[in-house]
Amino acid sequence: MLQNAGKAQVTTATLVFNNAKTASETLKKYVKALQNGNADGVAALMSKDAMVYGLGGGLDSLNATQHKAYWTNSFANYNHNISNDLYLPIKVENNWNEGEWLLTWGVNTLTNIKTGKVTPVPYHIASLVVDDKITAMHYYLDYISLLTKQGYKLTPPAE
Repeated sequence: MLQNAGKAQVTTATLVFNNAKTASETLKKYVKALQNGNADGVAALMSKDAMVYGLGGGLDSLNATQHKAYWTNSFANYNHNISNDLYLPIKVENNWNEGEWLLTWGVNTLTNIKTGKVTPVPYHIASLVVDDKITAMHYYLDYISLLTKQGYKLTPPAE
């Protein structure tokens, strides 16, 4: 529960709201553009001030321009095959993460164009959708699995 000027406000979350279907369709278009290697299609779904977190390798966040460049580079090196994708719209009110969110899960199977090496990448993305545009995305990827499948070795800390 949040406190606001001495009055308690109850946080609510609902799966049923006016924009739920539109938000779901927006994210389905985003995922389809990824699968089709369409950086322009991905960029067209983002608001001009969008921020993307958890995707940029060493970068903390990407703006809309950097996000498009990230995917342009990825599409030049990998084919993407999305499978097992699920979508859940949720509207949050009276909380720090207020807004109309779309949660999506799936597996992005990457095939390296040069080597043919296949790497499945399970993902979860939480996206904030406003006026049919994605304004924020939070990527959650299984980075340890991704890195070990690419040949990196994990060394535990010395005792």
